[in-house]
Amino acid sequence: MAAPRASLHLVAPVRNGSTLGIRGMSTVAPEGNQRKGGLLLQFLADRFYDVEALRDYLFRKQVSKVHQKNRSFTYIKEQYGPYVAGAYFILKQGGAVKYDSKGTSQPSASRFRGKEWIRSNGRGHSTLEFLHFQAVPVEAVDASDCAINYQGLDNLLALKELQSLSLQRCPHVDDWCLSRLYQLADSLQELSLAGCPQISERGLACLHHLQNLRRLDISDLPAVSNPGLTQILVEEMLPNCEVLGTDWAQGLKSGLEEQSRDTASPMPV
Repeated sequence: MAAPRASLHLVAPVRNGSTLGIRGMSTVAPEGNQRKGGLLLQFLADRFYDVEALRDYLFRKQVSKVHQKNRSFTYIKEQYGPYVAGAYFILKQGGAVKYDSKGTSQPSASRFRGKEWIRSNGRGHSTLEFLHFQAVPVEAVDASDCAINYQGLDNLLALKELQSLSLQRCPHVDDWCLSRLYQLADSLQELSLAGCPQISERGLACLHHLQNLRRLDISDLPAVSNPGLTQILVEEMLPNCEVLGTDWAQGLKSGLEEQSRDTASPMPV
């Protein structure tokens, strides 16, 4: 007696939390090409849905991770003060902070001179030496490539003596973030926004509050539609500030020169 033919069985996707997945599958010889083709199409359809669900899950996980990185360290601020809380936030992000140890009478600051910059190791880990400088103002922050967003700025805006801030290539810094920097108008002298993909002309217009700025880098901003003209307007808005973005200005100048040559060229006969 011949052994009975087995068939292909697919267990329907089951919900586990917020994701869908194929719980199990047993494969044996199908009964006929038509049945085989139908089951294969069903399998691919289910699998494609799983990919979409996975993409959605990974996106939500990334958003949650950014949100977690930008939480306010209220308990640290209450225990150690705003300088330590701000430094801790930046170092956890993978950035660096620089203290102003000049003119302070704090005993621990004497052994801090000569090594003002404190950096993390790239994984958010660093020496805990900064915990000893509760009364030493943070004068500079290098947050280049960090995941700082609108919420995370709360940890920096309390640094009222901050003179230099680098937000280069920060993917989540946008126009709304720039609208909050007026709170640092009394102290901020240097600001770098180079390479930030979400900053546009609207955000740069918010910088008119920062009249103490002496150096501003707005180069390589892909969301700015007219870089050359924008740089000129920013220079007029901040007359005492050196605005970096010479490639933009040069491009605008070249464009005007080319237009002038075209206008001056005689009409072909």
